[in-house]
Amino acid sequence: MSRYTDSSYRVSRRLGFSTLETGKELAKKPFAPGIHGSKKAKKLSNYGVQLQEKQKVRFMYGLNEKQFRKTFEEAGKMKGVHGENLFKLLESRLDNLVYRIGFATTRKGARQLVNHGHITVNGRKVDIPSYRCKPNDVIAIKESDKELAIVKSSLESISKRVAFINYDEAKMQATYVRYPERSELNGEINDSLIVEFYNR
Repeated sequence: MSRYTDSSYRVSRRLGFSTLETGKELAKKPFAPGIHGSKKAKKLSNYGVQLQEKQKVRFMYGLNEKQFRKTFEEAGKMKGVHGENLFKLLESRLDNLVYRIGFATTRKGARQLVNHGHITVNGRKVDIPSYRCKPNDVIAIKESDKELAIVKSSLESISKRVAFINYDEAKMQATYVRYPERSELNGEINDSLIVEFYNR
């Protein structure tokens, strides 16, 4: 299955969940898209509930099904709680960290910055969005790209950063301090349902 490239607002409304984590998609139209979207939704089966929960996370991080399944399987081989490990791996992706730092306003925009070679990790250019960072890695805008208007605009709009990232404003770089705690991430997601979906 290829990556979803249609409107983020549309998929958020279909899932009844803000995949951009801003709530803007549901502010004006908090119902599913389409002519029948505003009608009462049908009750989902257990499978449907599990599938919807998995789709929320997959679309939120912008992965295709193959990538998401592979990440889920990797998380199962780690020590600890499967669902929490899944989030640790997803949050450690370079495109996600670029978004968390504030270099881009969306994960899609962050992925584009990485793809176009504007990002460095520990001083070396990395243009692979799925690149997995480790604690203490330093993520920065490439020296020649620090005047990019889109990056400056995004940095100006950010009001708060997550606790597992330390940002140096003068150097326009951030350190991925540690893996995140589950409590620091989206509380609307029930990760146990995702585990149930793949283990059914």
